[in-house]
Parts: sequence; structure tokens; C-alpha cells
Amino acid sequence: MGRSKLQELIGHMEDREQRGYNYAFLDEDTKREIRRRLLKAVAVPGYQVPFGSREMPLARGWGTGGVQITLSLIGPGDILKVIEEGYDDGVNAANIRRLIQGTTGVKVTTDTLEATIIQTRHRILEEKMTAQQILVVQVPTPDPLKLIESSGAKRRVMHAEQDYHLLWVHLYEDIVKRAGAPPPSSRRPVIVNKRYVMSPSPIPGWDVVKLSMAETLLLFGAGREKRLYALPPHTIVEPVEFEDFPFTVENFSGKRCAKCGSTNSYLNELLGEDGKPEFTCSDTSFCLKRQRGEIIE
Repeated sequence: MGRSKLQELIGHMEDREQRGYNYAFLDEDTKREIRRRLLKAVAVPGYQVPFGSREMPLARGWGTGGVQITLSLIGPGDILKVIEEGYDDGVNAANIRRLIQGTTGVKVTTDTLEATIIQTRHRILEEKMTAQQILVVQVPTPDPLKLIESSGAKRRVMHAEQDYHLLWVHLYEDIVKRAGAPPPSSRRPVIVNKRYVMSPSPIPGWDVVKLSMAETLLLFGAGREKRLYALPPHTIVEPVEFEDFPFTVENFSGKRCAKCGSTNSYLNELLGEDGKPEFTCSDTSFCLKRQRGEIIE
């Protein structure tokens, strides 16, 4: 770290201490612990690493695990973007952005490619991110095995022994209950590097396929469950599926965004001004760029 960068960091820390709280809200010991846990998570992709989740000034279920990861990594030179299901102005996103910016003073943006740290809830952005960016994903339930085994100790043994046969049985039963229709892709777990079963968070199947061999570091945090895990760049991620019931993504063929005209993005169905259904891009930043002509499909 250069001298000017170090002086800038010290200056920001001193300024925050004068205001009565540490830079980025969390104390330095907590941030160091989370960073150490993240190093382990990156070293073993898909493995759930326990950490000492702290109380946060956010309601439970509002992404406290992701917030703690972001606060542990962010520095004065970072640029932050926070989204909720693709929207920059969602209630969850706005409150998290306000907390992080208020305790760090960092620059915030809605531009995906300008941001160095992006925190997201339930979506992976449409624009391809780079190796210089970090995507922090809020996770409600990190362990897919919780659907079939309530005991945390037994689940840890199952992960250690790669014993996932009950998960396949659960998937089969889900298909049977739906009379042969595939289960919702947003709840489908994935297999990381052909070793660990992992929850990608409730993201659409459209986004699940983006996880494999991505260039960006993805960090997942579940504050209530006190677990974090990671997908380093260029990691193989495969959805759990049967050969005769392959994983499918949402089909938007024949549909386009009513605002930008995109036919190659994840769309939300809304009611238009005339009361009829219309589709718009879930990723608002992507949509605005297309409207300005900055992105051409």
C-alpha cells in the first residue's frame, strides 16, 4: 500500500473516530476475523465457513451477512453499488447503501461497471463484471441440506462425506409432486467444483448459469445462519439436475422490455398504464444504458 493511500485510510479512520464510531461501523477485530474466514472460503469454494455474526442496525433477514462482508472489505477508494432484485432504488438496497455510505463516506453509483464492490439481493447483474470487482450476495438460507436434515451437526457430516443422496431424493419427490414439471429454478442448489453442494441464494435460473467460470469473485453471507462461502473466479458451478429433467432457465422468447426493447435480459412482468401486462428489465442500470444507446445487443 502506497504512502498516500495509507495516509488517506488513516485520515478517514480518524475522522470517523471523532464522530463516535469506527470506519465502516464494525470494529477492526471483527473485520479481520471476517476477512480471515473469507480467505478460507475462497480457498475451499462452496464450503460454508462459520463466523461470529454481529448485531447490525438492520432488521434480521435484510442482508446482515452480506453487509458485514462489505463493511469488512470496503475502503476509502472503493465505489459501491447496492441492488435489490435488480433495482437500485429498492427499500432494502436504499437502506443498506445509506448505512455503508454513512459510515465510510465512499462514493456510490448505479453503474455496474463503475463499482468496485456490488452488494446484491436475489439477482446477478446483466452486464458482465470484471476480475477487478467483487460481488457480495445476501443469502437467507446457506445450506441446501436444511430442507432434508434439521440437525446442523448431521449436515456437516453429510457435507464432509459428500453424502447428497437425500437431496437427489428430495428433488425427485418435488418433480413427482409437480406432475413431471421441473421445480422452480430459483430454489435449485448447485454443485461447486464437483464437490460441495451450495445454495446460490434465491436467484433466478437465468442467473445461476452465470456463476460457472465467472471472472468476478463472488462472496456469499448469511448473517442469521452465521455462515459465509465463496466462488473464486473460474470456478465450475453446475445446477443439481437429472439427465431426463435438465435444469431450465426462464423463457422470455417473444417478449421484450417495454422501456429499452431488450430481448436478451431477465424481465419482470408488470401492469402497464393501460392495465395490460408488460415486461421490463429487472436490472435497472442495464435498462437505462440501453435506453441511452450505451449497450447494443
